[in-house]
Amino acid sequence: MSAEATTDQVPPVESCAPVVPTQQQRDGGGGVAGVTFDLKPLNPSSKYVKLNVGGSLHYTTVQTLTKQDTMLKAMFSGRMEVLTDSEGWILIDRSGRHFGTILNYLRDGSVSLPESQRELEEVLSEARYYLIQGLVEDCQLALQQKNDAYDPLCHIPMVTSPKEEQQIISSCSKPVVKLLHNRSNNKYSYTSNSDDNLLKNIELFDKLALRFNGRVLFIKDVLGDEICCWSFYGQGRKIAEVCCTSIVYATEKKQTKVEFPEARIFEETLNILIYETPRVPDKALLEATGGVAGGGGGPLRAGDDEDGREHRVRRIHVRRHIMHDERPHGHQAVFKD
Repeated sequence: MSAEATTDQVPPVESCAPVVPTQQQRDGGGGVAGVTFDLKPLNPSSKYVKLNVGGSLHYTTVQTLTKQDTMLKAMFSGRMEVLTDSEGWILIDRSGRHFGTILNYLRDGSVSLPESQRELEEVLSEARYYLIQGLVEDCQLALQQKNDAYDPLCHIPMVTSPKEEQQIISSCSKPVVKLLHNRSNNKYSYTSNSDDNLLKNIELFDKLALRFNGRVLFIKDVLGDEICCWSFYGQGRKIAEVCCTSIVYATEKKQTKVEFPEARIFEETLNILIYETPRVPDKALLEATGGVAGGGGGPLRAGDDEDGREHRVRRIHVRRHIMHDERPHGHQAVFKD
């Protein structure tokens, strides 16, 4: 049994006075054979008590335990029955790991809380048990600050199957952006700029994941049927899709070209921010993205709700059918479904 001393050593609670050693009897080898004590009366507010909290031993005073309106005050002011063992220790059937923190809070009205979230939750549980409202509020505030703190880690799930992808999207309360890139999924050769554009798409994905970390879930898929395709989800539904591949008809053979529609990708990322939970109206964002949820989907008619309206997915494909890959960029045509 480990002992944690919090004040001076004292006798059992019924003696109501500190212990004062007066004589030591030594055996023939010089060791202490026994100790006798004298008791010195004190006023009631200075009565010492000794507590056995789940095997952890603590010394304190009645004044400390009754300083605030808690369950401990009820125990030591005669309103509740207390249990003692044969040696006078008052038994409390509770873990004693954080009882020292409880006593320090009762003494000073404040206490340094642990950094670990798990230990904070343990202290909160003890504070609730002993009905120490001030410590409960301090622990809740500390936990809230930890939850609101910026997480320096940006986690990017890697999709391994369509079923796993569906589970991630349907269970996530945040908007979702998925980048599918699979360079080997091609039966034609690539144009000269395709590799660079594919890398630009991947780099943009990483930048957006860092910028909107905590607000949007970004996932990668390297097993799909497309070569490079962005998908945007809100509330478990696909809102938009941007396909970045096209077929180029050269003089002798077909080639696959990977595009980098940066502005369109960024716009669709802003669009799905409207699907954040809780949904907080943002006038500037609504104006920038064309209105209500879905970026230009139009306001709901009277009597309609989100589940009742027709769901449409914006699919933006870059299709190029030209004779030479070096033609000016103005020949590009963008088709919306």
